Amino acid sequence: MLPTSGGRPPYPRIKLAVVGGGSTYTPELIDGFARLRDVLPLAELVLIDPATDRLELIGALARRIFAAQGHPGRITWTDDLDAGLDGAHAVLLQLRVGGQAARNQDETWPLECGCVGQETTGAGGLAKALRTVPVVLDIAERVRRRCPDAWIVDFTNPVGIVTRALLTHGHKAVGLCNVAIGFQRKFATLLGVAPEQVELEHLGLNHLTWERAVRVNGDDVLPELLAAHGDAIAAHLRMPRALLDHLGAVPSYYLRYFYQHDAVVRELHTKPSRAAEVAAIERQLLDLYADPSLAEKPALLGQRGGAFYSEAAVGLTASLLRTRPEGLAPEGAGGAGGGGRALEAGGAGGATGVGGPTGVVGGPTRGGAAARVGATRGGGGHGATAEPGGAHRAHQIPGPGDTHGAPRTPGPGNTHRSPQTPGSVDTHRAPQTPGSVDTQIVNTFNNGTFSFLPDDAVIEVPATVTSRGAAPLPLRPLAPLFSGLVAHVTAYEHLALEAALKGGRDRVFSALLAHPLIGQLDHANRLADQLIAHNREHLTWA
Repeated sequence: MLPTSGGRPPYPRIKLAVVGGGSTYTPELIDGFARLRDVLPLAELVLIDPATDRLELIGALARRIFAAQGHPGRITWTDDLDAGLDGAHAVLLQLRVGGQAARNQDETWPLECGCVGQETTGAGGLAKALRTVPVVLDIAERVRRRCPDAWIVDFTNPVGIVTRALLTHGHKAVGLCNVAIGFQRKFATLLGVAPEQVELEHLGLNHLTWERAVRVNGDDVLPELLAAHGDAIAAHLRMPRALLDHLGAVPSYYLRYFYQHDAVVRELHTKPSRAAEVAAIERQLLDLYADPSLAEKPALLGQRGGAFYSEAAVGLTASLLRTRPEGLAPEGAGGAGGGGRALEAGGAGGATGVGGPTGVVGGPTRGGAAARVGATRGGGGHGATAEPGGAHRAHQIPGPGDTHGAPRTPGPGNTHRSPQTPGSVDTHRAPQTPGSVDTQIVNTFNNGTFSFLPDDAVIEVPATVTSRGAAPLPLRPLAPLFSGLVAHVTAYEHLALEAALKGGRDRVFSALLAHPLIGQLDHANRLADQLIAHNREHLTWA
């Protein structure tokens, strides 16, 4: 058990379920749980996946990793979703419906129309959303029945759309991505400081974000960072240095699909898909995992993607479950939050003296809109992903009068705070008791953060995280150079979610026509037909 604080009882050890536990990326997560056991004290970890052959290999390796690092927790695995969920305090979703084969299609058939082929962006991202949302909502309903108090942490791509589906259906859920923590670690290296000293003003939508400020000890050092290391950062992003200078910000590498779309399409025509690369890596990883002497995550796993995903996951889960003693900031979980800032009754307020999960015992901090990096996930572009195949029963597409209810349709000026869906997490900006919150970068409801978006849009920003959920910190307005694209993609995501929930070619066509990377009648028509043809086995309405 964790140490006590202020005479309070020790924090309980917990059970965590990982749906998609047969992913080849799971050992990264296991390694983080083992190293950061004082942050997230697991008594039981259950890996759930219908792919029993992979699950046996990865479960056995997970036990060896725990044993090698002296973790006392119990690891089990099962292909029975309901049994695995029983008694869980938190459920991590890292699944890939259709596996790498479906991903390979997502990354190839859009190229025939001259559009980017990518698993979370453009037509391929829409295909993944249509396959994934019904399965995730079915899993979430079963979480609600088997462990109704459990938090759902979503790593499953496309995170923004999937998290919006979960929240609008009243589930206790927060979305997580590893882009922010990756930038934090890279900037810390370039600046020669510890990661926990670096705070990011990271904002936008999932896979559509910019680092607008980089703070060290409260001071924005982004201008100095770009002056000294702009060429290296631009090379890492594969974007022109002049673009970073013009933006005055560091864009996510996913923005290359928007800023350099045609050049990316030409590149993708000349090489194998990322899915093919990942599939080859996975075959090698599974051979390594079968070695009974292996008791650590292999170096090859670093090529699978999703760097620092485990640190981000541990930090966010610990904040939601409140397993961190007050005033204690454990070493190593640098991927989430920072400074333990509380929102006081007056708004953003000042920082409390409570440490976030960044290895720093709190003290006064500045720059209330920035966060020491929040959580995310990833592998092969974003995701630590597994292949639960089609083993889970498909979620019913809501129709008129369906008790789940589709997301409300945003209308002009619809930025007021609507009542929460019964049973949903409270993501309003309620005052917090100093010492009760951590700050992390997560995906959650907008709720007025960006005035040009509806409340039920899901954004990726710094937020205070408590056992009640995530509440975005107040942010300076976005300039039109950024807000225009954010608003455009948000409209697409709304239409994409409607297509995923209700089905139908017309809804698929509308989402494609609205997407800023497609938006042409002929392309949208052709892509709609191809999407349905390539995904018919996963679309109950097709």
